[in-house]
Amino acid sequence: MSHSILVADDEPSIVLSLEFLLKKAGYRVRVVRDGSAVIPAMLEERPDLVLLDAMMPGRDGFDLCQAIRAEPGWATIPVLMLTAKSREVEKQKGLALGATDYITKPFSTRDLVETVRRHLAGGGP
Repeated sequence: MSHSILVADDEPSIVLSLEFLLKKAGYRVRVVRDGSAVIPAMLEERPDLVLLDAMMPGRDGFDLCQAIRAEPGWATIPVLMLTAKSREVEKQKGLALGATDYITKPFSTRDLVETVRRHLAGGGP
């Protein structure tokens, strides 16, 4: 059975490329485009990994990361923050709130797929 990835991002071009590349790499991909849909999607089906945009309508990724980490059953799910916020203070904030890794936009899609693969294999950052 392939790993399930929840992509939470409101930028159509990024969602389209991530969905295509991750499916091509053999993952099952679900997409939400609004921060308020992340927790319900995770309750519906627990993902093996979450790609979480920091800035989305509804609820921002920092708040969501903290909410995901507050749920004991989700403590081991890798959460990779995807964001255009590249300042070190934002990266530290994301990691402090429980993000497993922090990837700034624009990013190499090949590197992102490799990062996903590494985290799903338990390899860490």
